[in-house]
Amino acid sequence: MTESNELPEPPPVAPEVFTGEALDRARTFAELLAGPGVVRGLLGPREVPRIWDRHLLNCAVVAEALGENTTVVDIGSGAGLPGLVLAIVRPDVTVTLLEPLLRRTVFLSECAEALKLGNVEVARGRAEELAGKRSFDVATARAVAPLDRLLAWSLPLLRDGGELLAMKGERAAEELEAARPLLKASGVRSAELVTVGRGRVEPPATLVRVVAGPSPYATAAQSSGRGARRRRKR
Repeated sequence: MTESNELPEPPPVAPEVFTGEALDRARTFAELLAGPGVVRGLLGPREVPRIWDRHLLNCAVVAEALGENTTVVDIGSGAGLPGLVLAIVRPDVTVTLLEPLLRRTVFLSECAEALKLGNVEVARGRAEELAGKRSFDVATARAVAPLDRLLAWSLPLLRDGGELLAMKGERAAEELEAARPLLKASGVRSAELVTVGRGRVEPPATLVRVVAGPSPYATAAQSSGRGARRRRKR
């Protein structure tokens, strides 16, 4: 029996996760990933049979951790996982797909247009380049970098009380423990493991959720403003 790389039909749980029009959009996105996504090297051919279980559904359940009408930046969005999937599942959420590589941003833009997603912005660049220029309610990341590096990239992009939702696998607890000193030094409010998708995906998805404190950029701007006011009073 040879291994098939054909795109499978959505599993029975898919309509429960992708409700209404979201299921049709998810089907279209699956076809884009299995076709142009593979051709352009954004997804390996062997991942095609697992697109629904390992990629689409696994990313979609992250929406459980999102508040209403939030702004999301998906760091190192790559093929749009989880950013595009979250935009499909949650039309109330505004998602910025942040990706430094041109070929990936072209693919992301084509997908957003094909899926008719009005709640998606594609931005070419690195997280460091947006620091101090944009702020978001939530930062997401999947298979981008270790947690310590993600913290350095994401915290400057989050408002006070904003959250990093990092999709992690079996080593989530280990990475969280190793990052404790950095978390303390960064002035975050809390950091914990969160499980989403119980009863929907197997295994459930594990997130590291970090709640940010005041942004150093906001603090610097406030200090600068206070200094200017003092100078004017003189």
